[in-house]
Amino acid sequence: MTETKANLRYLRISPRKTRLVADLVRGKSVKESLARLKFADKKSAPVISKLIKSAYSNAKNNFKKEISDADLYIKKISVDEGPTLKRYMPRARGIAYMIRKRTSHISVVLEEQPKIK
Repeated sequence: MTETKANLRYLRISPRKTRLVADLVRGKSVKESLARLKFADKKSAPVISKLIKSAYSNAKNNFKKEISDADLYIKKISVDEGPTLKRYMPRARGIAYMIRKRTSHISVVLEEQPKIK
């Protein structure tokens, strides 16, 4: 079986914070990673969980065979930086302070676990 991908772009959470959650599930099976994300207390955990479910659905649909979520594992998950929204806040003595609202691009690649002979 070949790889299955799913992408999420322009997530309004900082990439640095999102990478913490992505590191929890990298290399794990889909079933185990969804269980870990269910109890992760981070804002990006439900978003990454939904993205993994989307990649799992892509695998089931594209390959037209019954695949269990224990057979697939997360081969690659990467969080890249998207465009930064720049906003300004007035500060003391007439200074404008720039606030950077960062965005993330997340990509997930699933692959079937190799069978042990």
